[in-house]
Amino acid sequence: MDSQKIKRINELYRKSKAEGLTDAEAKEQKMLRQEYLDAIRRNLRGQLDQIDVQEEDGTVVNLGEKFGNKKGN
Repeated sequence: MDSQKIKRINELYRKSKAEGLTDAEAKEQKMLRQEYLDAIRRNLRGQLDQIDVQEEDGTVVNLGEKFGNKKGN
């Protein structure tokens, strides 16, 4: 997510606290927040998919492969 969208999220938040949002602004805020959360989840999933864990029996397992979330990224 680019910095312009994050800046807009913050502007809408401040406006909502100060004077309230129009319906269009509220929809925009909701859409931008969802996009932000999706980006965070994708980033976290990408990081977790790169982690290898050594099991008690000594084998090394990739978390992405173990839990079936690796999509070839």
